[in-house]
Amino acid sequence: MAMNYDPFRDLDRVAGALLEGRGPRVMPMDLYRSGDVYVLNADMPGIDPGSVDIDVDGQLLTIRGERTLANHDNVKWLTRERTAGSFLRQLNLGQGIDLDNISATYANGVLSVTIPVTAAAKPRKIEVSTEQRETLTLKEGEKADEQREK
Repeated sequence: MAMNYDPFRDLDRVAGALLEGRGPRVMPMDLYRSGDVYVLNADMPGIDPGSVDIDVDGQLLTIRGERTLANHDNVKWLTRERTAGSFLRQLNLGQGIDLDNISATYANGVLSVTIPVTAAAKPRKIEVSTEQRETLTLKEGEKADEQREK
């Protein structure tokens, strides 16, 4: 019986074992602007919504969460790829954000954070005005010509 050996599978397993338990886990996210708000969607499957913490300090938005896995006594694991641990993501919001009206919802393993733009940062039209010049009537123009001739 021929067996296929994949050295990268073993390398993945060893690297995962070495890195397990160190530092915050990855929290994939999407960020886009829709009209007058930015929307951030972060994948946080298996995380208890009560463990999610979002705060703003100055212009820094921080999202934290923690996933805990149930302990199963007297089981023999065949594979265990889901990890427990803390998740952390920080974003610099920059200028033009309405910090007081940021809101968040959590549904189906996705955290959605709505970040509104301040009125001052919204695009607006600038009206172009024209300068009104006095127009000379023909009589005034004739008077001006007469005065130059003298």
